[in-house]
Amino acid sequence: MTSSSSTATARTSSEARAVARTQTLIKGTNGIGTVRKTTLPGGLRIVTETLPSVRSATFGIWAHVGSRDETPTLNGATHYLEHLLFKGTQKRSALDISSAIDAVGGEMNAFTAKEYTCYYARVLDTDLPLAIDVVCDMLTGSLILEEDVNVERGAILEEIAMTEDDPGDCVHDLFAHTMLGDTPLGRPVLGTVDTVNALTADRIRRFYKKHYDPTHLVVAAAGNVDHNKVVRQVRAAFEKSGALRQPDAAPIAPRDGSRTIRTAGRVELLGRKTEQAHIVLGMPGLARTDERRWALGVLNTALGGGMSSRLFQEVREKRGLAYSVYSYTSGFADCGLFGVYAGCRPSQVHDVLKICRDELDQVAEHGLSDDEIGRAIGQLRGSTVLGLEDTGALMNRIGKSELCWGEQMSVDDMLTRIASVTPDDVREVAREILGQRPSLSVIGPLKDKQASRLHEAVA
Repeated sequence: MTSSSSTATARTSSEARAVARTQTLIKGTNGIGTVRKTTLPGGLRIVTETLPSVRSATFGIWAHVGSRDETPTLNGATHYLEHLLFKGTQKRSALDISSAIDAVGGEMNAFTAKEYTCYYARVLDTDLPLAIDVVCDMLTGSLILEEDVNVERGAILEEIAMTEDDPGDCVHDLFAHTMLGDTPLGRPVLGTVDTVNALTADRIRRFYKKHYDPTHLVVAAAGNVDHNKVVRQVRAAFEKSGALRQPDAAPIAPRDGSRTIRTAGRVELLGRKTEQAHIVLGMPGLARTDERRWALGVLNTALGGGMSSRLFQEVREKRGLAYSVYSYTSGFADCGLFGVYAGCRPSQVHDVLKICRDELDQVAEHGLSDDEIGRAIGQLRGSTVLGLEDTGALMNRIGKSELCWGEQMSVDDMLTRIASVTPDDVREVAREILGQRPSLSVIGPLKDKQASRLHEAVA
């Protein structure tokens, strides 16, 4: 994290006598790439990254709530609430919300994850005040009416059905359940048909009031933005709604913990009449705050992160056994997952699994070559920069960083951390992660004899 000057703004409001604190977290060059943060009385954090050379701006609000905050009976409530915040406020109907952004050629959407939710709008820089007003209104003034809950229930059930019709997507939910079981992190973000049908407007309203106060929120804006103007506009919107009524409240801290995933050698098969079998072979990974995550990122890239990766070369290029094969990592506050995905013909499942397991064992025992590591470092550095070439990606980076880490890291610092990974770092994390006994999740039309052999892949 790059931390520089800290200043205080002595502006007060009728609701709060406390002082808003403003910090420059990353000092850009000639104002380009400067990241600033203001914490308002009431615990609301506002972070911005300034890029004067662009003509767009992305504004988002991140909520410190995800599906892992749900009880079993509330599974799906976070995602349900994401839908409902678009359905109307005291100021705007659902049509008013969407048409306001459409009228200026903007884009507006939201997404729910296991540990956070984000609502955002991308507009021309001159239309940023409109985006701020609309998104802040949605977050602070949602009505959550009974009729809207009932209407949206149908849309969410269709979304669940759509996901289940895509086994290449659904298998990752199955893998999370295989590794984490019937726990908040192991359950699907969308919920199930039964839990969604059981949710009521009253229960969702209580969930909303508990998790959407300012202490749980981070406002992020990136692009051609002026930090002080964004702060004034956001503050006015939140004060008008009465959301900043507890001036002494402090922002909630990033999640922490030390959850251990103890599953090993577990196999889950979901029978489906599909043309392909979809498999994920994996094991516990690293928490997102673990310093070894940089080495794991390099390992993941070399093993299954591109066309030159080991898995792509061995499974697709040399043998043509799968069209899609890759590895990935998922980092949470207190644990993580490492997985290898492949989609193949059902008759090829065991061949694909054997190759993937052999490669994992080979890298765990002998590591990667220096050439593979060097190529992966270069690929990871390039993809990191290219992935931050639009204001939406920048907003995501600074918003998620504040919510999940409580700090900001400049792109140069990120590139330095990646470049500083050594071959020994990668080999050490490979031994620890890939040396574990894996678990396996499969969706497909496997026959009984094929299914009984799946345990061989994790033996």
